[in-house]
Order: sequence, then C-alpha cells, then structure tokens
Amino acid sequence: MRKLGLALLALLVLLLGTAWFGPRFLDWDAWRGPLTDIASIRLGRHVAVGGRITLSLLPQPILEAAEVEIGPDPDGLAIRARAMRLRLDLPALLAGRLEPREIALLGGDISLPWPPTQLPSFRPPPWLTALDARLEDFRLTLGTLQLEGLQARLTTGGIAEALSAEGRFTWRGAQLRFNASLGRAGYDGIAPLDLSTVLGGTTLAARGVLAPGGGFEGRLEASGPDLSTLLPAPAQAFRATGRLTASADLLAADDLTLDLGGQPARGAVTLRLAPAPRLDLAVVAGRLDLDAWVAALRGARGAALPVSVDLSAEATALSGVPLRRLRGAAFLEGDRITLSDVSVLLPGETALELAGATAGPRLELAIRFAAPNLRETLGALGLPLAGIDPTRLRQAEGRFRLALSESETSLAELAATVDGARVSGAGVLRQAAGGRPALGIGLTLDRLELDGLLPAWPAPARLAGFDLNLRLAAETLRWRGLEAGRAALDATLENGRATLRRLALRLGEVDIAASGAAQLGPALRFPDLMLELSGASGAALAPLLPSEWARLAPLLAEQVTLRLSGSGAPEALALKAEGDLGELRVEANATLDTLAWRGSGALTLRHPGAPRLLAELGFGAPDWLGEGSFALVANLSGQRSAEASSLTAEHLDLVAGGLRGRAQVTLALGGAAGGTAAGGARPRLTGRVALETLPLPWPRLGAREPLALEPLQALDAELALEAARVPLPGEVPLEGLSATLRLAGGGLKLEGLQARLGGGALRGEVALESGASPPRLALSAALADVTLAAPLLGLPLDLAAGLYAGELRLSAAGHSPAALAATAEGRLEVTGRDGVLTGLSLRALQEAAALPELGRAETALRQALEGGASGFDRLELAGLLTEGRLRLERAELAGEGGAASASGEIDLARGGLDLRLEARPVAEAPPVALRLVGPVGAPRRLAEVAGFLRWKAER
Repeated sequence: MRKLGLALLALLVLLLGTAWFGPRFLDWDAWRGPLTDIASIRLGRHVAVGGRITLSLLPQPILEAAEVEIGPDPDGLAIRARAMRLRLDLPALLAGRLEPREIALLGGDISLPWPPTQLPSFRPPPWLTALDARLEDFRLTLGTLQLEGLQARLTTGGIAEALSAEGRFTWRGAQLRFNASLGRAGYDGIAPLDLSTVLGGTTLAARGVLAPGGGFEGRLEASGPDLSTLLPAPAQAFRATGRLTASADLLAADDLTLDLGGQPARGAVTLRLAPAPRLDLAVVAGRLDLDAWVAALRGARGAALPVSVDLSAEATALSGVPLRRLRGAAFLEGDRITLSDVSVLLPGETALELAGATAGPRLELAIRFAAPNLRETLGALGLPLAGIDPTRLRQAEGRFRLALSESETSLAELAATVDGARVSGAGVLRQAAGGRPALGIGLTLDRLELDGLLPAWPAPARLAGFDLNLRLAAETLRWRGLEAGRAALDATLENGRATLRRLALRLGEVDIAASGAAQLGPALRFPDLMLELSGASGAALAPLLPSEWARLAPLLAEQVTLRLSGSGAPEALALKAEGDLGELRVEANATLDTLAWRGSGALTLRHPGAPRLLAELGFGAPDWLGEGSFALVANLSGQRSAEASSLTAEHLDLVAGGLRGRAQVTLALGGAAGGTAAGGARPRLTGRVALETLPLPWPRLGAREPLALEPLQALDAELALEAARVPLPGEVPLEGLSATLRLAGGGLKLEGLQARLGGGALRGEVALESGASPPRLALSAALADVTLAAPLLGLPLDLAAGLYAGELRLSAAGHSPAALAATAEGRLEVTGRDGVLTGLSLRALQEAAALPELGRAETALRQALEGGASGFDRLELAGLLTEGRLRLERAELAGEGGAASASGEIDLARGGLDLRLEARPVAEAPPVALRLVGPVGAPRRLAEVAGFLRWKAER
C-alpha cells in the first residue's frame, strides 16, 4: 500500500509538472486560425494575431496571443493590443474544443475617428450566453483627443440581460470613472442605455434609449463642485437637468435647468461633430459672476475644440462695476476669441454695444454707447469727479474702437457728442511690467466749455507718478464768460517733467501763446516759462482783470503786446515782463519765493501824456495836473502770510505832468485767509512822500457834482508828506510844505501842516470825515509874515503887495463843493501892513476931491473908483462865516492916500458878493463909496459920489 501511495503521488506530481511545463514547450501556431475566429466571433469584428501564441493550464487554462489587431472596420474603430488573453473552459479544452469564458486585451491603443461614421457595437453572437471582456492600460484616441490609462470591463450575464461596462481613464490630468448599462434591443431595435461618470466630485448621469441607427435620446443629470472641469466656465458648484440627444454628428443637452453657484439659470450645451467639432454653450440667468466667466474664457484659449459661449443675465458686475441686461456671445477657436452682439447697460442707463476679436494677445473691439447720465457712469467706473460741476458731463453718445493688450490700451476713431459738443480723437495707455504708466490723448472738439469742468489741481507728487502726452484742439473755447477761438494745447508729462510745448488761442483780437516746463517732485523747478500776447485791441482781456484793476480796461481797448518769461525754483522764481498797452510802456522783473509767499522786483511804467493817461483810466481830464509825460519807477518787495501781507516800495520815483517826486511807502494788506491785515485792521499805507511839485485839483466852490471820496474808504494811511512847491489859485504858491497825512476809517487828516507862503509861515490842520453823512470838513490855518509881491487871487479887488498875518477857522458838511460852501461856518481875521490894494486908488480919489470944478471932480472920482491901486500902511479885516456867507464885521485900511472901510458879505456857495467900500477924501465931507454887486470874478461897480458932490457944490 505504501508503495502504491508513493506511486500515485509520483504520478500526480508528474501530471502536474506536465500540465504546468508541458504546454510551454508546444507550438500552438496551429491554433492561430481557430483563435482569431473565436476572438472575431466574441468581439463581433475582425481580429488578427501577429505574435506568438502560448497556453498555460495552471492555475487555470489561459491562451495568450501577442501583437493583436482588431479592425479597422467600416465604423473606423481600430485596436492594437500588446497581447490578448483568453480564459478557457477546462472540460471543453480536454475534449479538444476552445471555449473561452473571458477575453482580456492588454496594453495598446484604441483609435476611433471623430466624428464616427456610425456608433460601434460590441455584440455577442446569438448562441453566446455570457461575455466577459477586459481592457487594461490602453490609450484611447478620439480624433485628436487622447485618453490615457484606460481600464475597462465589458460583461453580460445572458442573452436577455443587459450589457454592462465599467472602468476608468485619465482626462486633463484627472481620473474619470464611468459605468454604463446597455439593455437588449427589442423588436423595434431600440435599446435602453444608462450611463454615469464621476470626475473628481463631478457626477454625470444619462438615461435614455439607443435608436436602431445609433442615435440616443434621454435625460441628463449632472452636478459637482467645479463646472470648469467639464466646460469653459467658472469654477463653481453646479447642478443641471435637461434633455439629452446624440447622433453621429451632434450631442445636445438642451432645455437645461441650472443652478450655478446658488443662482438659478437656464441653458443648453451642444457638441457639434460635423462638419467640424465645436462646443456651443448658452446660459440665461438672473445674475451672473461675469468676472469669473471672463477669466474662464481667457483660460480656455488654446483649447483644441472650438467653443461658443452665449451669455444672458439681468444683473452682473465686471471689476466691481454693476451691469444690467447683459447679452452677448463669445467664440473661442485656438487662441482667438471673437465677441459678437454684446450689449449691456452700465450705471446711469448707459447703453453699450460692442463686437470684436483677439489678434494674438490683443483684443480689438468696436464700441457704440449712448449715455443719458454720463456723470453717474463715469463715477461708477471710478473716474474722479471732485470739483466738476454737477450740471456738466450729463449726456453723451458715440462710437470708438478699443484695443486691449497686456501692456497697452488704445482708443481710436472716437466720434462722439458730449453735452452737445462734437468730440473726435484717439488715446493710448501703456504700462510695461514694472514700468511707469504712459497716457497719450489727442482730442478735437468743436467747442469746449471749461466752466465747471476743470477738476481740482492734483498735488505735484501725484503728477510725477505717470507719463502723459496731451493734445487738444477746440474751434471755440468758453471760460468764465470769455470766448476764444482756434484753441490748441500740446503738453507732455515725462519722468516727472511737465512740458507745455504750446498753448495757443485767439481771444477777441488778441493772439495768446504760452509755453514752459516744470520739473515735478520734491524739488519743484521751472526751467522755462513764457507767455506772449499781441493784438490790435485787447478789449477782450478786460474780463480777466481783477475788480480792483477795472480802470485799466480802457487801456486794453488799444493795441496790446506783452511778453512774460520766467525760470527757477519755487523758492527763487525769476520773472520778467515787458509790453505795451496802447501808449503805456510796461517793464517789470521780479524774484519770487512762492513757498514763503514773498518777493522783490522792479516796475517801470511810461506814457507820453500823463493827463491823457489819467483820462483813459477814468479820472476825467485833469487839467490841474499840467502837461507832461508819466513815468513811474519803483523797487518793490512784498510778503504774504496767514496773519498779514505787505507790499513795500523801497524806492519810488513818480513824474505825472506837473507832479514830480519820490516816495518810500509800505502797504499792509490782509492775511492769506481773509481780507484784512493782522488784528482785523484795514489795509494800511505808511511811509514818506517827498514831492518837488504837488499840483492839486482845486474844485469850484459852486460845483454841484459829488466829490469822489470813495477811495478814502479803501485803506488807512499814515504818511509823512513833503512838497517843495504847491501851486495855489492865484500867483503865490506854497513852498516847503510838510504835514502828516492820516487816513483812518475814511477820515482824512492833515496834521502839523507847515508851509511858506510869500516868505511867511503857514500853519494849520485839515480834517475830512468822508464816512459821515453828509461828509464833514474842518479847517484851521494861521498865517504869519506873509509877503505878497503879486495879486493874491487875481480878482477885480485884490491884495497885490504887503506883509500879512491872519487866522481862518472853518467847518462845513456836504457831498459837493457847492454843498460844503453853502454850509460853511467859521471866522476869518487878517491884518496887513505896507501893502497895496488893487481895484481902486485912494490917492486919485483925494486928488479928484480937490478939483474945484464939479464936472471934472465927478469924472476923476469915478475913474479913481474904477481901478488903480492904493497903498496902505495898515489893514485890518475880520469876518464871520455863516451858512456859506462871509459877513464883514470889520474891514479898514489906512495909508498915504487916506483911510477906507468896507462892509457887506460874500456868498461863497453862489460865488457872489455885495460889498460897499467907502473913503473920506475930505474929512468933514460925506464919504465917497464903491459898491460891488454880482459875481466875484466880475462884479458890477456902482460909484456913490452924489453926497460928496452935493457937499462940494454947497461949498
């Protein structure tokens, strides 16, 4: 028994060794034909075996063939496998039959043309009740699409059971799992199909039927955390359900109900396979994340499959700008993106329509817009509108072409209307990586309204952060009521240097041109500044003058030339100006410290006729000034601060007709923040004025025109006034005048007034309160040792020689000289000696009185009262001034020709007099009198000699 057991064991080992090693040494090429037939029947398509065939019995019967090719067949499917492995049925194999129970294709390529000519089918023969086929480590090529790492298994349990497939492959670097179940076709050839795929967290399930011709109709359900894994869309969670149809040249999912990132939407997806592959995507939503869609479209550039995306949204936003009613389509083909029929509403109800395409890295767009509220749109786009009038930039419409690239944005072919003004031009913005932004703008306008359009001037540090090339041209330019034509601006900003190449315009009849440069940054500097004006008439410049300079407007009506140049840093800016305003020549130079608000310079003004110049400036025809030229030469310095400002003329020479002199004065002005000087005081003029000749405008006492006292309200003053000569009405001038002029609150005072008059002394004070209503005048004067060598006033009755002294006190109130004269109150006292009174002859009167013949005596008496001169040893005169009338209280003179006295009054307001002078040529006789009645300058002379002649006749 033991030997029998050992024999059986040895036989068993021999059999197992034979079963394990025996088939490996046999040549199975004889089975190549049956093997290919079995594989062709099993797979339903042509199979060819080109490599070695091997069989192993243990641990299970497996027949393996190398270098297997399946197809190609009419449907275009072709498979190349490294090996085909068949698991055989052992009883059938022992009976001499090859009955495979499993087919496995190992390593190779599967090629399927795209689009397919017909749906391929892996169908079992009718007698086959079970199928188990596997694909391991394959690469699937669908047209130009390659799927790596394909692992799949195809099984069926029986003739009535469904064909199932499951597996996985790699797509876009991610692993995709699939599971499909194809039911057996009915009598109508329609077979049910269920398909599900999982890619990451994205699932897709389709359920429907396969038509006999290979088409599919059914329902689609898809969901996942990232839509961008399937479509050129934003990376957001999604859910979709809808109808799915498929044919040999078209896969379409339509009537889709979508949930995109929590937002409901509708849409459709179509994959066109013929005549060329193309993916179409349409989405209609209430809200969309447009920034995410734009990024997705950019990321999809370069895809092998052309893609068309059609988007519609009622509300969305792009770069933070809210948008409404978005409609548009984008087509991606390779690196090219084409936009068509894009329309959207911007904030402010601005309607925008655009179309365009990319050209390499460049996007070119044609844009039309209509903005009923342009200001709101610009504000939403982030443009600074501070300082711009709310009534400006209201409406606009037009078109332009826009080109965008990574480093450049350009705008061309602009044709628009903004607030009714036509605008055309172009612009470009360049910014290289890490470089400074550079902006170029060129615009042409039919009119440019600057009022309310100019924003606040930015700080120089901000201007130094970018480059700018700006060119503007306007047929009409309006600003602050001015209208200029042919305006042109050419300016640049480069590397912190601002250059005004040219600013030119025509204002009225004046051509204006300006140029210059400024170096911006911490150390601001102006290398060159220039302004030129020229024209036959500068009247159009008058509105540019400050209100304080309004009197210069008449000069601008004449020919105007001006050149202003300058250079330097803000703390030392040198300026030079020269020009002509009609006949007025202006020359000036200055050095300004604009940081400390101070400066100094020189000013020269010249005109051939001072009276003519003053008349042009609105001061009337100042005949009192005398003929002569006008010249002013001054060295000026000034400073300004928050507390106070001042202007000082360290040396000022003035010639104006007969007025000649020099001065050293300081004008304290208001602070930078207000209109007054320090402490709330008014502007104040102080200093010293020394004149060679001081002509004064002596008003007529009867003039009714109001005195121009308003300038006295403009400032306060305290001046040391000196005048070598002051012409007076008549022949005798004042000499060596000195006084302190004080002006405060409209009140003018001359204090400490001293002067020489006819070799004597004059002392007095004058006060004028221009702010009172009516203005009030007060005057006091005292004369001592005044010698007259010529008639004093040039009147018919006047003092022509002698030594005089006197006092005058006067007060009056009124707006005009006539009113002042009519209200004058005061007292006059005059004494004289060794003088001459013109207008009558006392000596001739005595001689006439001594004539014996009455006729000759009367004639001689009348002649003596008609003219001549009377010397006197003593003169006493006293009068009381009341309501403009000087009433003589005492008037006596005595001399070699006898004595005389006077009585009556002089009406200062009306310029009339009523005086009676009487003398007694014979002491015991009645007096002889002369009565003067009428105007002061030409009174009627009435001789009263009848009493004397009657007395003489009686003798």
